[in-house]
Amino acid sequence: MSDSDARSGITITLPDGSTREMPKGSTPGDVALAIGKRLGKDALAAKLDGEWVDLGRPLDADGRVEIVVPASPDGREVLRHSTAHVVAQAVIDLFPGARYAIGPAIDDGFYYDFELPDGGHFTDDDLARIEARMREIVTEDQVFVRDEVGRERGLAVFEDQPYKREIIEKVDASEVGDGTVVSLYRNPRADGGEFVDLCRGPHVPSTKRLGAFKLTKLAGAYWRGDEHGPMLQRIYGTAWESPKALEEHLHRLEEAERRDHRRLGAELDLFSFPPEIGGGLPVFHPKGAMVRKLMEDYSRAEHEAGGYDFVWTPHIAKSSLYETSGHLEWYSEGMYPPMEMEGATYYPKPMNCPGHMLIYKSRQRSYRDLPLRLFEFGTVYRFERSGVIHGLTRVRGITQDDSHIFCTPDQLADELASLLAFVLRLLRTFGLDEFEAELSTRPEKFVGDPADWDRATEALRHALDEAAIPYVVAEGEGAFYAPKIDVHVRDAIGRRWQLSTLQVDFQLPERFDLEYITPENTRARPCVIHRALFGSIERFFGILVEHYVGAFPTWLAPVQVVVLPVADRHQAYASRVADRLQADGYRVELHDAHSDTLGARVRRAKTEKVPYVLVVGDDDAETGTVGVNQRGSDAPERGVSADDFAERLAAEVLNRGAGLT
Repeated sequence: MSDSDARSGITITLPDGSTREMPKGSTPGDVALAIGKRLGKDALAAKLDGEWVDLGRPLDADGRVEIVVPASPDGREVLRHSTAHVVAQAVIDLFPGARYAIGPAIDDGFYYDFELPDGGHFTDDDLARIEARMREIVTEDQVFVRDEVGRERGLAVFEDQPYKREIIEKVDASEVGDGTVVSLYRNPRADGGEFVDLCRGPHVPSTKRLGAFKLTKLAGAYWRGDEHGPMLQRIYGTAWESPKALEEHLHRLEEAERRDHRRLGAELDLFSFPPEIGGGLPVFHPKGAMVRKLMEDYSRAEHEAGGYDFVWTPHIAKSSLYETSGHLEWYSEGMYPPMEMEGATYYPKPMNCPGHMLIYKSRQRSYRDLPLRLFEFGTVYRFERSGVIHGLTRVRGITQDDSHIFCTPDQLADELASLLAFVLRLLRTFGLDEFEAELSTRPEKFVGDPADWDRATEALRHALDEAAIPYVVAEGEGAFYAPKIDVHVRDAIGRRWQLSTLQVDFQLPERFDLEYITPENTRARPCVIHRALFGSIERFFGILVEHYVGAFPTWLAPVQVVVLPVADRHQAYASRVADRLQADGYRVELHDAHSDTLGARVRRAKTEKVPYVLVVGDDDAETGTVGVNQRGSDAPERGVSADDFAERLAAEVLNRGAGLT
């Protein structure tokens, strides 16, 4: 008999370590009220010993209770999941015979998938009707009642809902329960009826806790992501803890639309996705290719100064290489199909690391050779389903700025700290300076010696502490072969992007039998660090386009200066100004006076987001000056010495000043 069984009360431990004595059978809602009236009013759900529970769940034993409130990540997840249930109820009310599938919370919102009768499709007008019905359900203050039933009873409840039945039949514990019990939530209506959904929960106590929501868009979605399965109708929405938070989010969505790199890429003539080539395979136009070249040139120069050796590996390789590396065993679903040639099987490379392992192994290595830092801009090919391809941020041809650092165990901590500092410095150069990190530790299933894992994890932790950036520990989230650091950045509107990765690898040195000669003339395995800085050139390019709304800083802009003569008689002087700047190494365009009116030419240059537009007329030709229109400024400067402008431009480019956006 436990202590709690032997007494009438239970001890509740709160997140701050304090305790509360509560009567047995108390609920998390009671605990919240005992802490304070405000918390009791705000509470949405709770966690009991780390597991989600509803506020009404009776507590029969001692435990650790965390109250979940709306203005928190957990609280927003509960709000969004509960709002998704209200979407399903509204659709069932408005579209008799509709079948509902799944409706999870996602980043900043939720979705729900449906199959409409006779293959019907939702329209934008339907969204307004559904949202209106949702608000009626909120006003009705329907409670969320949890019910647990056996598997057969669950199948009977959803007799007319094949997608719910399929979930139960496959016993997906993440969605329905613990494998033997099916968890349902019922919303009783005032007319005596009820809406029932299949869910693990938890949910808000009643629909009156909802209301700051909006349905945002429609899409098609294959059931379970299987392109051979039924195509369902997906409703996306968002939900927040207050109308103000919702309004701020909708503003961010508008801003994200304004910054969409796919639209800007077309408008600024940077890149495109010709259907003749295939989905997820972009081509970069001259201006986009120039930005890409500048990114790569800067990165190469910094790597060269940082003691890296440049290497290159082929785009295809024999299957035996990927058998040795383990990719065919662990990663085959992400690889393109093989090619058979001259009795051998070849694959497009999914990663650069196997080739780098062979370069290390090509000759005997000594501890004096270490650390050995290999670097490559290598394009790899990974099969992404068409439904997840998204502009440059999710492509099938990925050019990685890939490094593999081979070092001794004693060098590991210092090398990781140096690498992370290198990563952050380069990202800051591109105008990204809000960093967060995630340290992913040993998972339940792993390869290698736990002592090696512990040493590598502490070395990664040391690197994060040295960099002094905030980080969280993702317990058990490392790859099966190594712990890692993922660096996240926030862009100009606060969105979080995962970019750089540092990963310590125990698997590949073993699989490729890598060795070095120690000072004692014995053989030892090197440590290997995988490091991607941009992650991929394509994705990083897309992030930069959105971060700067296409207005790249002057050092990175594909065209830095446009020179505009006021009239034909100023053409010769304008040409001399352009030639002088081009001779200094700047990217300059000269637009002839006869091509259009001056106002139209100025507007076009501004639309193209050129950092500087120089206008020259009679006075400028006589005195050697220019009129300077700087991007983002409404007040042109007149009579600026051409020499002074050239010096200003040089200083800005040399210092990689961000310029105005």
